[in-house]
Amino acid sequence: METAIKKSKSASFTYSLSATKPPEEVYELLLDVKKWWSGFYEETITGDASQVNDEFSFLAGGGKHFSRQKLAELVPHSKIVWKVIESKLTFLNAPDEWIGTELRFDITKSGDKTTVTFTHVGLEPEIECYGSCSSAWTMYIDQLKQMLNGNHE
Repeated sequence: METAIKKSKSASFTYSLSATKPPEEVYELLLDVKKWWSGFYEETITGDASQVNDEFSFLAGGGKHFSRQKLAELVPHSKIVWKVIESKLTFLNAPDEWIGTELRFDITKSGDKTTVTFTHVGLEPEIECYGSCSSAWTMYIDQLKQMLNGNHE
């Protein structure tokens, strides 16, 4: 009997959070990347991130992290997907490691709660950036969680 080994999305970095805000507000905040993807590493975000094919760049850590994302998919109030089209992470042996990965947000409502599941599709434990990048994502998503639950100034 042969066993097929399939690469699954579950290996990618995933973080889910529960929010008190409705899906519409969550969706609008996520599209405003400057509000939640900043505050830790002297980030500079330029470009647009609200319509399909919009592109924005993210620069942080004194130039150690640069990436450019293209908005690939939007499903109002339920899904946002950015594809990383350029990457220069100078602290890695392979600075282009993020190219082709996706930053995905799935938004669902259950009762009076909204669940947001963030997945960096392609950020897997086998790649060099996994440790430092997943730690940074956790900080940003924790900050987002605070914003979505009214605990952020």
